[in-house]
Amino acid sequence: MTVTIYIPGDSGAVALGADDVAQAIVGEAQKRGADIKLVRNGSRGLYWLEPMLEVATDGGRIAYGPVSVGDVSALFDAEFLSGGAHALSLGNPEDIPFLKNQTRLTFARCGIVDPVSLEDYEAHDGLKGLRNAVSMAASDIVQTVTDSGLRGRGGAGFPTGIKWKTVLDEAGPQKYIVCNADEGDSGTFADRMIMEGDPFVLIEGMAIAGLATAATKGYIYLRSEYPDAIRIMNAAIGIAREKGVLGASVLGSGKAFDIEVRVGAGAYVCGEETSLLNSLEGKRGVVRAKPPLPAHKGFLGRPTVINNVISLASVPVILDKGADYYRDFGMGRSRGTIPIQIAGNVKHGGLYETAFGLTLGEIVDEIGGGTATGREVKAVQVGGPLGAYFPRELFDTPFDYEAFAGKDGLIGHAGIVVFDETADMMKQARFAFEFCAIESCGKCTPCRIGAVRGAETVEKIMQGIDREKNLELVADLCNTMKFGSLCALGGFTPYPVMSALTHFPDDFRKNPYLQAAE
Repeated sequence: MTVTIYIPGDSGAVALGADDVAQAIVGEAQKRGADIKLVRNGSRGLYWLEPMLEVATDGGRIAYGPVSVGDVSALFDAEFLSGGAHALSLGNPEDIPFLKNQTRLTFARCGIVDPVSLEDYEAHDGLKGLRNAVSMAASDIVQTVTDSGLRGRGGAGFPTGIKWKTVLDEAGPQKYIVCNADEGDSGTFADRMIMEGDPFVLIEGMAIAGLATAATKGYIYLRSEYPDAIRIMNAAIGIAREKGVLGASVLGSGKAFDIEVRVGAGAYVCGEETSLLNSLEGKRGVVRAKPPLPAHKGFLGRPTVINNVISLASVPVILDKGADYYRDFGMGRSRGTIPIQIAGNVKHGGLYETAFGLTLGEIVDEIGGGTATGREVKAVQVGGPLGAYFPRELFDTPFDYEAFAGKDGLIGHAGIVVFDETADMMKQARFAFEFCAIESCGKCTPCRIGAVRGAETVEKIMQGIDREKNLELVADLCNTMKFGSLCALGGFTPYPVMSALTHFPDDFRKNPYLQAAE
C-alpha cells in the first residue's frame, strides 16, 4: 500500500531544511523498498517545528518534527510510515495547542492540501464560493462582502465592499482587479504562505472580485524575493485556465476573467497602491497624488480594485458560508479573522489565525510563549517596520483596528515582532528613520528630507549632543512627516520613532558610545 507523506515546500520550511529532508525520505524509502507518495504541501505555520512532516495513516495524519536529515533513518526504524512512536512524534497535528486553538477560515486548507491540485482544493470545499457567485448579480456579491464587514487586510483596514461598489458603479469598457502581493513588512509572511500553500483560494477570491465589479482581467503584483510563490502561483493559474476556472467563461458562466502574475523588483514603496500601479505600468515606482483614487482611475487610467492577498483570499469563505457567518467572528468594526504573524525573539514563532479581540499579551505570552532567550519581553512592534513599539503596559490592548489606533499604534499587516530587554529602543528609532530614507521614492519633501534629518538627529542624541534640543527636533520632524507626507511610508515612520521615545525615554538618555568605550 502506498503511504502518503507531506513535507512542506513552503519557503520558511525550505529555509529550515525541508528540501534536504524530503530528498532523504525518498532515498531511504527506495533503499528499504517502501512504497511512498511525497506531497510538498504548504506549511501549517508552526515554524519552530519545521521541517514538520506528516504521514497519512488509517487513523489520520501523524506529524513529526522538527525533522533533520539525521533523523530520517531512525524514523523508518520506528515505523513512522504507520504512525510509529518516536521522540519527534507530535501526534495528530490538529491537536497541537497552537493549531487547535485557532479559527482557520482563510487558512483552512493551508498545510493540508497539495497546493497545485485543483481536485484536492475542491475536495476541501474549494470553489464553493465562486460557484455561488456565478449565479448572483454583481451587486448582490458586493452587498454580501459589504455585509460581512471584511476590511482590507493589507494594513489600511478600509471596508472591502465599499471599494468594490465604487468600481462596480464606475462606467467603462475595461476594469481591473489588482492583487497587492508585494509583502515587504518585517515579520510578515501570511501572503507568501497562502500563495505557496493554497494558491487556488487567491485565484477564487480574485475571480469573485472580477464577477462583482465587471472586471475581466486581474494582476498579481508579486515581489521578486518570493520565487517559490511566483512559481506556484503561475502553475495554479495555468491549471485554473485549463479547468475552466479562469478564461473566457468562468465555470461556464459566460463571464470572462483571467489572471496574470507580474513580478516587481522589490522596492518597499511599491507596496503602496499607487506606486504599485506605476510599477505595473512599467513606470518608476513613485507615489501618485490622490485624487483620483485607483477605484476611479487606476491601472492604465481604468477603474481598478486593489486588494491585499489576505483580503482576496478571505472572500471565498464569505461567498460560501454567507456574510452573517463571517461577521459573527471578531469585535467592534473589526469582523472576521486575522492571520497574526508572530516573529522576532519569540519561542513559538508562526502564523496564528484567530478572530479579532485577543489581547496583545495573550498573543505574545500565551500563544508565542514569550521570548526565545527566556528574558523579559521589552517591546513588541505591531504592523511592520512602520508600526509602533508597545511596552508591556499596553499588553491589555485587544487586537482590533480601532483599539490599536486609540493607543497610537496600527495593526497593519498583522505582523508582530518581539524584542527582549536587551533591545536598545534609541537604535530602533534611528533604524526607522534610516529605513524610510532608503526606501523613500523621493517624491515628497517630508519623507525624502525628514527621514534623513531624523536619522542624523538621533545619531546626535546617541552622541550626547544637545540631547534635549534634539529630542524636541525629532518630535517636530515626526509631526511634519506624519501630516505632510504623500503616502504612508513617510506618514507612518513617526509611529515607531515616537512610540520608542514615549514608552522608553530612558533609552534616549544614555550614551551608547560611552558605554561601548567603558
